[in-house]
Amino acid sequence: MSALATLIPETTTAGGFLLVLALVLPLAGVFAALILGGCNARRVAMLTIPLGLALAVAIGVELVQTGQTVIYLLGGWAPPLGIALRADGLSAAMLLTTTVVLLGVALFARDDFETPENLREARAPFMFWTLLMAVWGALNAVFLAGDLFTLYVALELLTFAGVPLVSLEGHSETLRAALRYLLFALLGSVLYMLGAVLLYGAYGTLDIAILAERVRPGMLCFAAVALMTVGLLAKTALFPLHLWLPPAHAGAPAAASAVLSALVVKGSWFLVVRLWFDVMPGVVTFSAAQLLGGLGSAAIVVGSVVALRQERLKLLVAYSTMAQIGYLFLMFPLAFDVSGNGPVHGFALAGGLLQVISHATAKAGMFMAAGLIYAALGHDRIADLAGVARTMPITVLAFALAGLALMGVVPSGAYLAKKLLLDAADGSGQWWWTIVLQGGAVFTAGYVVLVLASVLRRRSEPLLLVSRVSRLSELVALALSAGSLLLALAALGPVPGEFVSSSFAPKEMGVLLVVFLGGSLLASGLSRRSLLGAAGANAGVMRRIAAGVGESFELADGVIRRWQFASISLLMLAILFGGALVWGAPPS
Repeated sequence: MSALATLIPETTTAGGFLLVLALVLPLAGVFAALILGGCNARRVAMLTIPLGLALAVAIGVELVQTGQTVIYLLGGWAPPLGIALRADGLSAAMLLTTTVVLLGVALFARDDFETPENLREARAPFMFWTLLMAVWGALNAVFLAGDLFTLYVALELLTFAGVPLVSLEGHSETLRAALRYLLFALLGSVLYMLGAVLLYGAYGTLDIAILAERVRPGMLCFAAVALMTVGLLAKTALFPLHLWLPPAHAGAPAAASAVLSALVVKGSWFLVVRLWFDVMPGVVTFSAAQLLGGLGSAAIVVGSVVALRQERLKLLVAYSTMAQIGYLFLMFPLAFDVSGNGPVHGFALAGGLLQVISHATAKAGMFMAAGLIYAALGHDRIADLAGVARTMPITVLAFALAGLALMGVVPSGAYLAKKLLLDAADGSGQWWWTIVLQGGAVFTAGYVVLVLASVLRRRSEPLLLVSRVSRLSELVALALSAGSLLLALAALGPVPGEFVSSSFAPKEMGVLLVVFLGGSLLASGLSRRSLLGAAGANAGVMRRIAAGVGESFELADGVIRRWQFASISLLMLAILFGGALVWGAPPS
């Protein structure tokens, strides 16, 4: 924003009323569900979410046609006295992604959370559909809020709507997981709010646009950024602050896990992006960005290795979520030049946004596929999934396509995101992130190959299904996975075409072969059961060493996810980020 712009108060733009509708529509859906009762909650959700999709498209069209940020001033009062809603390109993309995924989740869960005909109201269906719309409304508020306090309120609403989704089953272990999620998220909220209070005390406003003009590097701003960043990382479950994520997914319904993994954790990630690149671009430093990227790299390695050690499919997908979250934070160091003279962005932000969209669609499809397998078999033990590919080909295809999309093969969104991030790494002189970006696909291939090797095995006896799964649910999972795999084709408009090459080009085929071979070696070595079936005393020396390494990662993860370690990590990371900001700040 220019200096002249600060002298001219913001005004509501022509399409500003669309932003209000984006907040009112989910809220109206929640109230309608509460008034009409549980048996009608599903009908309300199935009516409002498609309307929300049309509204998200309208906001995007308005943004493209006008070429400027869409703004609405609540009550006609301009900041800092009033509150502004703003939608830029990032907001519009996240609004559209959210409604697409939520529509897919609603169609997937249509039969699972249907009120029985002999009941007027059932607890689980009523709560699920109401909470689904509440999550939607909270996410829209996160993407549209123009000040740090409104963002805080929206993020808390998102937490309070997301936590009950974990415990829909009502079992004791799911209640414990929900409480763990709630308490740790509230710890993150305390740190975020403390940082916001420091900023308000220093500058008298929390409006993003005004703060971007006023903030200057200093100890107070460094402390605020460090506290707020670490608080948001706790809500995002970035390593080593992921103690709540695996147990939250372990007992949650598949539809709830899809919402949590694909969307809920993106809310706090979005706030980190806003804080670093919109509020504090002159305060955040190269060294702090390197620390954030380092945590992302650790998440990729630890999450992938521990995923390979899981015996349950859903826990494997949960730990893969932990690993994939790490990718979302690689954009932060790559948005800087190696000289450290502030963020320069380049293709890094576009790559990060594509990674988020690709992860949201692919991970939703993967959790849906895992949930369908569990529903059909009555279990999700990976070792006992032989014959599933023959019995549930659409479900297995959805899982495979989601895995390929996450691996970053042509023409997936993750492939284009990786190309953009690699270009940013090359342009900024940060060659070390190239190793992380290229090697991460091998880890992803490891747990995808592990699952596919199990479901493709033949059974000596017929596979018995405890229930039939909905064909619509299978097709929804397949559509989301395929959408992520083809996302690069839809993104070619604003992105140079040379970033996407033919899937059958020799170079791409060679890279894909190396990724699959490397993933197969990791799966065979680090998993509990070798792909070749060797185990125990019959395993080779290398297999025993690799299995020991995997076991050590698993034991370390158990320690890291203890409350004592996680609480200390929260405080230590705040100190480390503060130190990195001070150390990397230019001399005054």
